[in-house]
Amino acid sequence: MIVARLERVSGETRSRREANICMAVGLSEDHQMLVSAVRDFARAELVERDREWDRTETSCCTMLDELYGLGLLSLRVPEEFGGIACPMLPYAHIIREVAACSPSVAVTLSVHNMVAEMVRQHARPEVRTQVLPMLTQPGNLAAFAISEPNAGSDPASAGTRADRVDGGWRVRGAKMWVTNGVSGRWFATLARTGDNGDHHDLSMLLLDAEQQGVTRTPIHGKMGIRGSETAEMALDGAFIPESHVLGGVGSGMRMALSALDGGRIGIAAQAAGIAQACIELMAQYAQQREQFQRPIADFQAIQWMLADSQAELSAALRLIDRAAWLKDEERCFTHASAMAKLYSTEAANRIAYRAVQVHGGYGFVNEFRVEQLYRDARVTTIYEGTSEIQRLVIGREVLDRGRAVEE
Repeated sequence: MIVARLERVSGETRSRREANICMAVGLSEDHQMLVSAVRDFARAELVERDREWDRTETSCCTMLDELYGLGLLSLRVPEEFGGIACPMLPYAHIIREVAACSPSVAVTLSVHNMVAEMVRQHARPEVRTQVLPMLTQPGNLAAFAISEPNAGSDPASAGTRADRVDGGWRVRGAKMWVTNGVSGRWFATLARTGDNGDHHDLSMLLLDAEQQGVTRTPIHGKMGIRGSETAEMALDGAFIPESHVLGGVGSGMRMALSALDGGRIGIAAQAAGIAQACIELMAQYAQQREQFQRPIADFQAIQWMLADSQAELSAALRLIDRAAWLKDEERCFTHASAMAKLYSTEAANRIAYRAVQVHGGYGFVNEFRVEQLYRDARVTTIYEGTSEIQRLVIGREVLDRGRAVEE
């Protein structure tokens, strides 16, 4: 379905090399075609738009109708609800190809599809039947509202409170750094529903933001991903029906951590896309730029930067593929997604640094795209769990494994 729609946008065919790469990571022929079609669309339609969004701090949500029409906001929605039902492995490749052309669109898609998966997994049957088809239609962008002004890496300290009323809950509090926060309608919102003072008080609520008591304020002046909407949200008595508690009262912390496990694969793929674009731009520039009467690509110093970058990207892709495959196999992937997110995002920042270095002074001005990619890469080590949090997750798993061996 999505392939047919995308092929109307682009008549390019995928190369034999791309097909071989797809086969090597275990993608079916249909999924190879899907990834290739998205790649062609992104390269034809997103690069220049992304540059303009960065220059003007304009939201990429201006093209939401087009993205919905292509099915990119339905990727993780089951077919019976009008979605694509794309497995995580090809989905990660799609996010990477989009991110290579627009990191802002990539994170918009990633967050929306992550919330769609939360609804699929944890909502009541009647809510799934109502909301999932809506998430495939324009006007129903999803967002993830966990961080607060004083609760970032420690979501258990959330102060947003939901009080029980007739038929549901009234929510009061403030959320911060909400991706898709301006145009979004459906917000997976972490709130405190008990008085014990621990994480068992937290519940994940599905908020319909089209009501009184919800105020969204865009956050401007960001270093990068300026085409992605980031907002703060004030909640003053917004109503959430009892049926919109995801996973049951008191399970919010578990819902949040589970969602972030999957979301980290998306951000790792976003970072890999940024790295991929940087390598392509480095290689092109190095072959065009001449110093000392020859292309700088002839110099070992440049070749080593390209070699290090390609090796790091290849390693990142293998970590992403493994985490996505484990998720598709319904096996534990928390440790794998943390490693993929940690390595891919830090590698993307190193590769973006090298891309600017290869461009020299030209890499320092916004006329050249590597300047923007350098800024875009920076946030990937922060959102969906900082690098420091990923190291805690990985380190604890290693220690647990060591204790198990001793026993």
